[in-house]
Amino acid sequence: MGSKFTSRFDEPDEVVELEMIRSELVYLEGLSVSRTVHQPGWRWSKHVRPHVGGDWCQTRHVGLALSGAVHVILSTGDEFDLREGMVADVPPGHDAWVIGDIPYVDITWTGARTWLPITDPGTDRVLATILFVDIVESTSLARSMGDDHWADFIATFDARVRESLARHGGREIKTTGDGTLAIFTGAGRAVSCAQTLRRLAHSLGIRLRLALHAGEIDLVGRDIRGIAVNEAARILAAANPDEILVSATVKGLLSRTDFGWRDRGRHEMKGFAEPHQLFALDP
Repeated sequence: MGSKFTSRFDEPDEVVELEMIRSELVYLEGLSVSRTVHQPGWRWSKHVRPHVGGDWCQTRHVGLALSGAVHVILSTGDEFDLREGMVADVPPGHDAWVIGDIPYVDITWTGARTWLPITDPGTDRVLATILFVDIVESTSLARSMGDDHWADFIATFDARVRESLARHGGREIKTTGDGTLAIFTGAGRAVSCAQTLRRLAHSLGIRLRLALHAGEIDLVGRDIRGIAVNEAARILAAANPDEILVSATVKGLLSRTDFGWRDRGRHEMKGFAEPHQLFALDP
């Protein structure tokens, strides 16, 4: 097993196997990297789509082909082959299948984990831990980077966030242009993910505000609704740069003792009669 800076595929952190595909994953600081073997005859629409739904794979894949070949077709109608030695950036909205009799093996560092099936809660109203993520001073950052660089940065940031969510069992609800809304079935996984995202932000030279709250939510298509969502948004507004701010509800759900907390007092929140007790997670 490696450190947070190095790792080895012969000692993976996770192995995922579906029909005709095996993926070995290693986790570095805020980054998932996979080595995946696709057997001859494998096709995304045949062997993965039944688990995740949709007409096309909606994950962006950036990686290196080690051996074999796949044919990729995009929802735009563009088509191309990936063969040994090629580096590719395959956008969301595609299908792919192995061509020839040799397994296709690749290394992927963007989209390494997010192609996996997401567990469907199976009901329209669920208890969830809600995570809001917001980039501090995003307008100033966008202005200093310029439109093209900012768009590329946000695409990379969103991909890294999705990898962290997938690793911790989170479900992305939507992106906000300079942040993310996600839900988790467990408060501990949500807090661990928030810690990973704060470290990721430091490695990218940016700062985040992160907020966590737990409560019942309504699943409305791909979106969520409910008082708990509004409460989580108010908690985000109270968070300082680099701060993971959580409600007393989230803190009370945690049985682990390796989280350190700082009492941030009781906060008045617009639209709510009673003040909310908040806690900041130690760095």
